[in-house]
Amino acid sequence: MRDLKLIWDFRGPNALKTAEHHEIHLKEYIALNHLHITITGCTAVTDMHAIAFLVVKEDEMKPLRDALKPHRGQVYTP
Repeated sequence: MRDLKLIWDFRGPNALKTAEHHEIHLKEYIALNHLHITITGCTAVTDMHAIAFLVVKEDEMKPLRDALKPHRGQVYTP
């Protein structure tokens, strides 16, 4: 079973701050729904682009994708 990284992109001068804030909401969603997701994060791609993400098992991805509306996804490799 593959791990998938669901990604939200943020752009602009406040991209990293926005991604950090979005990660807080992702963690709240995980706690509220008692999910077994342990990997979340945010990363600055450039000064004007940052991402927030969470990692989920492939068989659990569809309901999360539909509920949280990530911008994109990819196979996760640690």
